[in-house]
Amino acid sequence: MAIQWFPGHMHLTQKAIAERVKNIDVVIELLDARLPGSSANPMLAELTQGKPTLKVLNKQDLADPERTVQWLAHYNSQSGTRAIGLDASMAAPAKALVKACFELAPNRGGMVKPMRVLICGIPNVGKSTLINTLTAKRAAKTGDEAGITKLEQRISLADDFYLYDTPGMLWPRIIVAKSGYNLAASGAIGRNAFDEEEAALELLDYLKTHYPALLEARFKLTGVAAMTDELLLEAIGRQRGALQGGKKVNLQKAAEIAIYDFRSGVIGRMTLETPEEFAQWLAVGKTLDAQRQVKKDAIELDRKIRFKKVPRPDLRSSR
Repeated sequence: MAIQWFPGHMHLTQKAIAERVKNIDVVIELLDARLPGSSANPMLAELTQGKPTLKVLNKQDLADPERTVQWLAHYNSQSGTRAIGLDASMAAPAKALVKACFELAPNRGGMVKPMRVLICGIPNVGKSTLINTLTAKRAAKTGDEAGITKLEQRISLADDFYLYDTPGMLWPRIIVAKSGYNLAASGAIGRNAFDEEEAALELLDYLKTHYPALLEARFKLTGVAAMTDELLLEAIGRQRGALQGGKKVNLQKAAEIAIYDFRSGVIGRMTLETPEEFAQWLAVGKTLDAQRQVKKDAIELDRKIRFKKVPRPDLRSSR
């Protein structure tokens, strides 16, 4: 199953960012520290036209600290980019954003040339919580679901520092299949856009390989690494009392439990991808996408030939 979610307001956000970025000095992209590659919007680099970028790995208190170090090094090695880790609920680290922005655009500052910063990110990545922390008030609505912020907001953090908040935005087509599942597990995708049982199975398949001890401790199980995904989900449901008639496990409820426990961090600190893993997934995704495009182009050419919109190619001339 390919997970896709791009509601109408995201298309409007795309257009708004393209217009706003013309007068922006620095772009802050908030990433989920548990899935830094999957939560990076590939469309944003094109929209922001090479502006200095600050990658903020938010929710780092929920992520595997060793993998966070790897991801910070990965992004800091990129030209015109800085990366820092952050827990948006902590006031002191949040102030580092202002300092980092001035380092990326040292010629800005003061009333004549105020710093203009655009903050972007996928849905439910914690932008509104971060902004409220920065401003020490409820300047932006927050909620544990995708799509809370629907309009652009301008927030003054200082007399010479303007922050433009935009609604959470994904991209029209997710070509990395694993990213779709990781985004669903994190809460970035509306729940009606994916099957929770399937998303939970994908999540558990990764966690049982990389974090079996955390799963065993949370759900009071043994031998997790040797279980199939289906047996693991069933065992979780049974342990947590997600039962229906005949003491059969309610797999939908069990899936909700697994996903909720991951999102809330009660299982433990874990990250669903490394830079190397994501690079491999992206390479496969690009190859498959190119193959799909070739097939799509062939179908479209055949349609045009059948309706006589283009002449049938002369195969003899190609010999």
